[in-house]
Amino acid sequence: MKGKRNPFVAKEGIPFLVVAAAATVASLNFGYATYAGIPAVVLFIFVLIFRDPRRAIPAVPLGVVSPVDGVVVDVNLTDKGALATEAHKILIKVDSFGTYTARCPVEGKIMDFRGAVPDTAEAGACTGLWVQTDESDDVVLQFHGHRLGLAPLAFLGYGERVGQGQRCAYLRLTRLAEVQLPINGRVLVEKGQRVSAGVDVLAKLPHP
Repeated sequence: MKGKRNPFVAKEGIPFLVVAAAATVASLNFGYATYAGIPAVVLFIFVLIFRDPRRAIPAVPLGVVSPVDGVVVDVNLTDKGALATEAHKILIKVDSFGTYTARCPVEGKIMDFRGAVPDTAEAGACTGLWVQTDESDDVVLQFHGHRLGLAPLAFLGYGERVGQGQRCAYLRLTRLAEVQLPINGRVLVEKGQRVSAGVDVLAKLPHP
């Protein structure tokens, strides 16, 4: 299944780690021990940036787990959600040295925005990961503020089933993650709260 655990870092970061490690070893082998510290520090930073640790996903039926490591910066309601409906909106500032891989907030099926969103929806609204649960609740994960123009890279496709807390995308240099859930759901976090990807429960969906 896609999205399974990587050895210790996200696969996308392995080439960077290999180059930094090779530079460190080469510096030592050629007698440049003084300069070996530079690539060694770079290697350490890359490990922090691309780390993809194992997470114990909580057994919370209908729970919405955090997709990223970070801090909740806004909890609000919107009448212009990604699916052109009212929704709870939870905005999380991504920790730069948190896990590099985003996790799916809920279990369900990945849906395609194309043809499902009316023309009245805001420009750019129909982007991100839309997951529909077996109870037909819609949860949307979107990302904002891409550094250097590097948007997150999803590695799951339309029609696939995804598990709660399953790896679903590389965050790359994204600043903010936004989770939208049905208006009749119950938000369990507040502004200023720190959350961990796949571990902390942001909300509960409405079905009993």
